[in-house]
Amino acid sequence: MTPLRLGYLYGIGAYLLWGFFPLYFKLLRPTGPLEILAHRIVWSVLFVALLLGALRNVGFLRALLRRRWAVAGIVAAAALIAVNWGTYIYGVSSNRVVETALGYFINPLVVVLLGVTVLRERLRPAQWVALGIGGSAVAVLAVDYGRLPWLALTLAFSFAGYGLIKKRLGLPAAEGLFVESAVLALPALGYLAWLSRHAGLTFGHVSAGHTALLVLAGAATAIPLLLFAGAANRLPLTGLGMIQYLAPILQLACGVLIFHEPMPPARLAGFALVWLALIVFTADAVNQSRRTRAHTRATATEAPVPTP
Repeated sequence: MTPLRLGYLYGIGAYLLWGFFPLYFKLLRPTGPLEILAHRIVWSVLFVALLLGALRNVGFLRALLRRRWAVAGIVAAAALIAVNWGTYIYGVSSNRVVETALGYFINPLVVVLLGVTVLRERLRPAQWVALGIGGSAVAVLAVDYGRLPWLALTLAFSFAGYGLIKKRLGLPAAEGLFVESAVLALPALGYLAWLSRHAGLTFGHVSAGHTALLVLAGAATAIPLLLFAGAANRLPLTGLGMIQYLAPILQLACGVLIFHEPMPPARLAGFALVWLALIVFTADAVNQSRRTRAHTRATATEAPVPTP
């Protein structure tokens, strides 16, 4: 199997798992969002620690701790991913799966926005058009909801910020997830201990299947991230960008078709504007990639041939 085909298999696997996350989190009832988040953190640490131990890759911690700026970045990334995970779990638990899907639909546009505001990048005209359409979509959805879609915006901005920090740090997927989860593990364990002391802990008190599902939260978190890392290392950016919409499409389908969440005409119009913005954004990215490849080939052709 070629690396490109393997990359697409890894990427599709990751986004399929993320796309069906609402079904998994619904199975964790009656556990509350904060307890689910705490279990997700704790079991992620244990799962990835076992994985790194099996790979005999534990020496990276010593080198990492010597980079103070990296440690500060990891703490910031851990805080953002905790906000993202907690917001998503809350959205699913409160029957707002459609709004969580919206967050991941607009995430690529927020990434572009952060590129302008934080990295001072210059946008191409089509990217400005996509941002304008995306802003109009948020306005339409705010009118429909009677408020800003804050849950979707929180998901989009927290994940975009997390991705920005991760790009700067350049940590491998497993090592990065282990350190981020380890940073959050102490507060998570403290919260679980507090719940247990006040008779609010559901872990071990519902059923054996429910307890097993909570334990599997670590694997459910780590496996898609590892698959995504494998895809990112093998696929061009445009290929990865095209398949990233698979997850929110599946999440939206879960919300509307399985959980029967409402999709009134105004909300559908807002989503249609989001999809239009993503079409403009993706088409521009594909065209830019083609122009870059053509320029690279032309430059290689025009280069002088060395003589012996």
